[in-house]
Amino acid sequence: MTTPCPHAASVAPLLALLLGAALATTETRAAAPNQVVVYPAPRECALNTDFAIRVRVPGGEWQAVPTYVVKVDAVIGTEHSPRNSSLASFDFAGAVEVAITSARGAIQSARVRPLSHGIVPRVAGDTLTFTLTQPRNLSIEVNGEIFQNLQLFTNPLEENRPDPSDPRVIYFGPGVHDAGSRTTAAPAEAPQPETAERLPNPTYRAVPAGGVLRVPSHTTVYLAGGAVVRGRILCDGVEDIRIVGRGMIEQSGRGSGIRIAHSRHVEVRDIFTPQCFTGGSEHVTISGVRCISYVGNGDGMNVISSSDVLIDGVFNRNSDDCITVYGSRGGFHGDARRITVRNATLWADVAHPILVGTHGSTPHPEVLEQLRFTNLDILDHHEPQLDYQGCLALNAGDSNLIRDVLFEDVRVEDFRRGQLVNLRVFFNEKYCTSPGRGIEDVTFRRVTYTGAHAETSIVAGYEAARPIRNVVFEDLVINGVAIADDMAKPRWYKTADLARIFVGEHVAGLVFRRSTPLVATR
Repeated sequence: MTTPCPHAASVAPLLALLLGAALATTETRAAAPNQVVVYPAPRECALNTDFAIRVRVPGGEWQAVPTYVVKVDAVIGTEHSPRNSSLASFDFAGAVEVAITSARGAIQSARVRPLSHGIVPRVAGDTLTFTLTQPRNLSIEVNGEIFQNLQLFTNPLEENRPDPSDPRVIYFGPGVHDAGSRTTAAPAEAPQPETAERLPNPTYRAVPAGGVLRVPSHTTVYLAGGAVVRGRILCDGVEDIRIVGRGMIEQSGRGSGIRIAHSRHVEVRDIFTPQCFTGGSEHVTISGVRCISYVGNGDGMNVISSSDVLIDGVFNRNSDDCITVYGSRGGFHGDARRITVRNATLWADVAHPILVGTHGSTPHPEVLEQLRFTNLDILDHHEPQLDYQGCLALNAGDSNLIRDVLFEDVRVEDFRRGQLVNLRVFFNEKYCTSPGRGIEDVTFRRVTYTGAHAETSIVAGYEAARPIRNVVFEDLVINGVAIADDMAKPRWYKTADLARIFVGEHVAGLVFRRSTPLVATR
């Protein structure tokens, strides 16, 4: 009997001609001692054969890498339709050669994304190869397949592993574990158990298979490489928490993942989880986390009524919004400020890669401010509903005021369906009890989009007292064309027309500019 967890792949032999072949790469880095570490999959897990992966240091022996099955969401008709995709990971230093063999036969085309990394694989028959010189979060797509693709996550070598015998360490070693099987000493002022009324979305209303681990203050939860944990890890009303390692929390249905509520000084680092939620908390760092969901309402990383949150180096592929910033919702109350998202790769199979706004408190209006989104790769966005489109969406509702927002160095690839940007002060009666108060002081700097499927973007206020003000697009590039107010265009055009952006009423101070102005020529 096998545990219903991700599946590790059996590995087919590689073509002999590739064992000594030069491997394609565009990456360069200072020399470092070459080393690679592969973590075996738990014996309880079933195996998969979609891809066979081998890695080695240059000139070394090939090592097989376990390949786990991870579910992703393909909406077919009116239903969510989970598909089996692949996930693999390993640690390395220096340089590592990667060889991937497809079980579906000859490779006609292959791409390694994000495209900004410039990794062009070498293909021979059913195998592709490339070299890495620094850790990356990658999607390997063979013959145009985006659902049965391979998510390949690589890490630096692990340092400073916690001591399993330390009483402040909850240690999950290699193997399959139920989160709820671990008992912990309750803190002196133990918070009350969560109730459905406090939970902001149905994903967290269910007790997941595997149960719930409630983490006490001043604790490190460690998931070793090869550890698979079923259930939810919960930080509620606590402080000084670390959840780290190379293991994973299984996609065991609704409610599985990590939940941080009413807590402070929490770090989550380098693990895989279906979801990672933050509500009513401060000083939270989420770094190197990989987050893939498939259930309905499967938001990746919600940030609700929280402050001083850093999300860094993550990979999110989600069945709803990848990253959100909200005001009051589901028992959490207050403003959201000083939220930073950087060095992230986002893939929204449903809804938005990034959404700010929507939820708040009409009786006690809130501010969402000092928000920074920098160095992002957006791989996909697929949303037929016009109300929920936008790779970069600021939607002020529930009397929220959204202000002081920066999007910088954002690269948007050819997504399936949706809008590049969506800025609206709106009243969505499904989710809001009032329109927002406004959106102001927003900068889009060095945003690029390359593709053919973007629908018309929207920038629109609600009324004179609820406007959009002072929005700057600096060095916006769409399909290689720099969009700026001084660009050549028919004199009766608005610049926004060239960017395919509809500008509605109650919008003031909208500017398209270059960091280096054009020089007049004769």
